[in-house]
Parts: sequence; C-alpha cells; structure tokens
Amino acid sequence: MNFIAIDFETATSYRNSACAVGIVTVEKSIITDKFYSLIQPPFNDYFDTNIRIHGIQPFQTKKAPTFAEIFPEIQKRIENKKVVAHNKTFDQSVLDQSAQYYDIDASILNIVWDCTMTIYKAKGYKPYNLAACCLKGGIALNHHEALSDAEACAKLYLNHLVS
Repeated sequence: MNFIAIDFETATSYRNSACAVGIVTVEKSIITDKFYSLIQPPFNDYFDTNIRIHGIQPFQTKKAPTFAEIFPEIQKRIENKKVVAHNKTFDQSVLDQSAQYYDIDASILNIVWDCTMTIYKAKGYKPYNLAACCLKGGIALNHHEALSDAEACAKLYLNHLVS
C-alpha cells in the first residue's frame, strides 16, 4: 500500500497559521521518506495556548520559509496521492486555508484523504485521540511534534490495513 501521512501544527487558532509540517511517505507498506519543516506563519504571530501545545516559538520560525515558499515541497510529496491524517478535518483545513491565504489553488493537488481518527473511532477506541491510539498500539509518539505525529499516523494506518 502506498500513501502519505501528514501533520500540521498551527501558531494560532486560525487554520491559515501553519508553523510546522511533517510528511511521511509509505511505499509498499514501508516508510521510505520523512520530511519536516518549520513554517513562518502570517506575521510570525503566535498564541500562547498553541506554544504550550507544541512548543514552537516565534524566534524559531522568524527565518523559516512561509507556506507559499514551502508549498512546492509539500506539493511534490502529496500531489495525486492518498493522504492520511489523524483528524483529517484539521489537517485538510490547515492545508486549504494556508494555501488560500497565499492565493494558491490547493485543488490542483488532487488528493484522496483518509483519517485514522475516524478509523480508530469506528473500531471502538475510547479515547480515539492520537496519543491514546498510539499508546494502545505500542507506537512511539512525541505528541504535537509534526513529524512524530505524521509517522505515528502512518503506523496506525499500516496497522489498520493489516488488521
């Protein structure tokens, strides 16, 4: 099975404020590539609540690429692919709203989405958040670090495919 797992962290409660992205490529059910980047959100603005969640601070993204600058790298990795996220509604909206903020047409990506949160909720997991699913599945996780979250999502999806 081939797919991409993705996770975004945001600097504020606004979905166009991506401040980090993690992308994991799975080919023939094997993780073959990992990509991580900090992203400078609009005006490099952060809410304290978000900093407490993921630990990313404005000084870390002051010289990071903007979403518009990192988009070609994201596009290269996810275009025309199945993309999996844990709570795809969040990650899909961060991708879409960040692209929209920079006048990028994200519909060109032609992505098919799937959601491990929905899958594990249907399997009866309670709670079904990423940390709980990983704990139950024995998957290592540094929660709210975008690459760790994306890799954990990829492993959850792989586990689902073989169960």
